[in-house]
Amino acid sequence: MKKRQTQITALVHGALIAAIYAAATYLSATFGIAYGNIQFRLSEALTILPVFTPAAIPGLTIGCILGNLSSPMGIWDILFGSAATLLASICSRALRKVTVKGLPVLSLLMPVIFNALIIGAEITFLMIEGDATFAIFAVSALEVGAGELAICLAGGIPLFYAFRKSGIFEKTSL
Repeated sequence: MKKRQTQITALVHGALIAAIYAAATYLSATFGIAYGNIQFRLSEALTILPVFTPAAIPGLTIGCILGNLSSPMGIWDILFGSAATLLASICSRALRKVTVKGLPVLSLLMPVIFNALIIGAEITFLMIEGDATFAIFAVSALEVGAGELAICLAGGIPLFYAFRKSGIFEKTSL
């Protein structure tokens, strides 16, 4: 009975994370900062959650799929953006115990790295006319990575400390 209750709680956590991620992405889109080379998705602050619960992995991925439904890059952003989020979430979860003064620094960097590389490549190949070069990719990756880093630091670190202090996920992780 307890295992089933834990599974239901994890499912609810994943669904809530997906809904909050999608809503925060749409909120960012209303300000014109959710898509493109330079993006500051408020939803990306949630990418710290795999540190606390494995339910965040499908939650963030599904939230990203839903959030990217309104992307001007269409199906490509749904596929590649969600893949970047899935890979970053898995790696963040795997690296959660690698900390610097209690802060899971590598977990915070996984979304930055995966989004910079994958979304940087997506932007380079879909939005650039003519031959895409490494220099164009490098600029796109740096732009995406800078926005991601800003949100992960400004939003992810406070969320990390808030969730750690609250202990909300301590008794419900699988």
